[in-house]
Amino acid sequence: MDSPVLQTVPLGFQWPTIDPFLFCVHHLDAYPAADGRLGPAASLERRPIGNDFKPLDGWRMYHGSHVPGFPQHPHRGFETITFVRQGLVDHADSLGATARYGRGDVQWMTAGSGVQHAEMFPLLDETAPNTLELFQIWLNLPAADKMVDAHFTMLWDHDIPRRRANGVTVTVIAGLLGKTLPPSPPPASYAARSNADVALWHITFDPGAEWSMPAAADGVARVLYVFQGDGIALDGETVGASTGVVVDATRDLAITSSGATEMLMMQGRPIGERVAQQGPFVMNTDDEIRQAFADYRATQFGGWPWDRPDPTHGHDGSRFARHADGRVEYAAEVEI
Repeated sequence: MDSPVLQTVPLGFQWPTIDPFLFCVHHLDAYPAADGRLGPAASLERRPIGNDFKPLDGWRMYHGSHVPGFPQHPHRGFETITFVRQGLVDHADSLGATARYGRGDVQWMTAGSGVQHAEMFPLLDETAPNTLELFQIWLNLPAADKMVDAHFTMLWDHDIPRRRANGVTVTVIAGLLGKTLPPSPPPASYAARSNADVALWHITFDPGAEWSMPAAADGVARVLYVFQGDGIALDGETVGASTGVVVDATRDLAITSSGATEMLMMQGRPIGERVAQQGPFVMNTDDEIRQAFADYRATQFGGWPWDRPDPTHGHDGSRFARHADGRVEYAAEVEI
C-alpha cells in the first residue's frame, strides 16, 4: 500500500499550514509568580519590551509592556481560533466586547470586514508559576465572506466534547468525529459551511495507545502536528517528534504511539482562491489590501472604546464573555 504520508516538515515556533489555514502557533510560556499587578515578578531589563519573542528564562512578553500579550491590533478577512489549555487570556475589542477565558476554552473570532482586539495574558498566582499554553490558528475566509460583520463565539471547556477510548483522548473543537458533535462555530465562519469539512482535534495518546483516525471526504486537506512526545507510527511508518505531517485524508489512518504523545489535527477543504496578505489583513488582491489599510486609517474599524491599548479584567479568575450586544455568559465552573 502507498504511504499515507504526503509531506513532513519540522515544527518551530510558527507551524507551516495549508489552505484553508493561514497560520498556527503554539505558545508555551513558563511565567513566574505574579507581581500583584498581573505581570511577572521578575526583571524585564534584558528584554526588548514591545517586541519580546525570544523565550528568555522560558517565557516571553510578546508586545506587552507589563502584562504579557498582544495589545490593541486590527484584523480583516479571516478568522482567529484561540485554544487555551493552561492559563488565561483577557480579550477586548473595538465592538465593545470583553472576555476572560482559558483552562480548556476556545475563542473563535471572525474578523470579517474589520475589528481591533487585544489579547493579554494576565498572571494571577502570586505564590506559584503561571504557565500559559495556547494555540492560535488563522482560518481563511472565502472572497464572498471577507466583509461579513465581525463576530466572536466562546466555546467553553465544558461544552467541548472529548472522546476517550483505549488510552486515546480526542478533544473535538470542530468537525464531526463519528457521532461526536462539536459546538457550533460563528455563523459566518468558513467552518459553518457543511461542504468545508473543517475539523480541529487535539489528540493525546497514553504510552502504547493505538487509534484509527477515520477518513475524510475526497478533496479535503489534513495535517497532523506531533508536538509532544517521541513521535508516532502512521500505518507502520515512523514519524518523528516535533513534526508536521500532511497525510492522505481519504483513508483511515492507524496511529500508534510508543510513549505519551500529543498532536493537533487540522483539516479543511481548500478554498482555492488567491491569498493577498500584509500583516494583519488577508484579502484576495493587492488592491483589497490597500483598501483595508485605507479603511483602517479612516475608521479604526469602529474605534477603540477602552482607555488603554492592553485592557485586563482584574484579579478574579472567573471566566466570562460580555458580547457587543450586552449578553453575558460564564464558564460553568467559577474559579477564584
